[in-house]
Amino acid sequence: MGVPSPFVYWAQTEKVISLRIDLKNVVNPDFVALEDKVQFSGVGIGAHGQCNYKFTLDLYSSIKSIDTANGEKPATVRVLDNRVDVTLQKEKPVLWPRLTAQPQKPAWLKINFDLWKPEDCKDSDEECRDIMKDYPGMYDKLQKEEMGYRREDVIKVYLTLYNLFQLVGYMYVLSVMATRYAKLGYGSVTSTYEHVGKMMKFLQLVQIFDTLHPLFGYTRGGALMPFCQIIGRIVTIFLNLEVEPRLQTKPAVFYLFIAWSLIESVRCGYYITQLYKKDIGIMKWLRYSLWIPLYPLGITCETVLILRNIPYFEETKRLTVTLPNPWNFTFDMPFFLKVYLLSLMGAGVYLMKHMYKQRQNQLRTRVVIKKCK
Repeated sequence: MGVPSPFVYWAQTEKVISLRIDLKNVVNPDFVALEDKVQFSGVGIGAHGQCNYKFTLDLYSSIKSIDTANGEKPATVRVLDNRVDVTLQKEKPVLWPRLTAQPQKPAWLKINFDLWKPEDCKDSDEECRDIMKDYPGMYDKLQKEEMGYRREDVIKVYLTLYNLFQLVGYMYVLSVMATRYAKLGYGSVTSTYEHVGKMMKFLQLVQIFDTLHPLFGYTRGGALMPFCQIIGRIVTIFLNLEVEPRLQTKPAVFYLFIAWSLIESVRCGYYITQLYKKDIGIMKWLRYSLWIPLYPLGITCETVLILRNIPYFEETKRLTVTLPNPWNFTFDMPFFLKVYLLSLMGAGVYLMKHMYKQRQNQLRTRVVIKKCK
């Protein structure tokens, strides 16, 4: 059996080639950089356990040789606990279509797309240009060679299906409520939770993914806004409506579900259009205007339901932990709800301020001034 090769992840700018050798606790690494070839050998912990690893790469183009005047080396090697980082200086400042001289690359050579960035972006507070947009054909070619598909295309399909699923779910809730109201009138209001409560619970659980998408880099923005919304809805449904059956028949449930469903239907529909860069004026206006009446309505309904539920919790002692108990711990659910109401007011103001700023940014009139020659 031959000497194994470690996984090597490469990236580039116009002037530099970066290599990340995926080996831990490397001992006495030997790295040789020639004009058109690099060689590495060393003992470390990799995919084959702790043993000797080595590789040789014939480069696509030339790298700088040793500068005898300055004594500079063609490669900078940094040995860290969990990897070895190598920086190579290109002979000419141009992007390479691939790293190796041969079109066929070894299986252990991977592309590190996270490090693709232009040289003038480093240590600069100015907005960096996107090298993937500057060289779209090259980026697409490299990524398809590496994975067989573009990661952005897969994310777009996933987000489309995710938002479409939620859109259909909330439209189902609205259609059931509207149909029952058309047949039974106001008498259908008290049984709203009985007919659409399960679907609404499921949709709120699915919406937890909204807090994960920004963390995974699937969507822009932060995770705080969706986290505040989903926590509030989970408290309302699972710690109030689901625990106390008498609360499920209150009219506030009917209006709360209407507010949630309208907000989310418009939001999901708008996000789908944005994924495919379709600028539909009415969708954009609804996305950044419908919250003005619906957010206060939703917060008011949640507040009414929790206020109505506090006496029920004081009566039944549900979810309240009293002494003595094996954990030597007490928890008073009515007091928790009173504190939560205060936080709900603060979170509501915070969310509406956030939406107001977004509305100003998205719906403000842009004036384009053209200079006459």
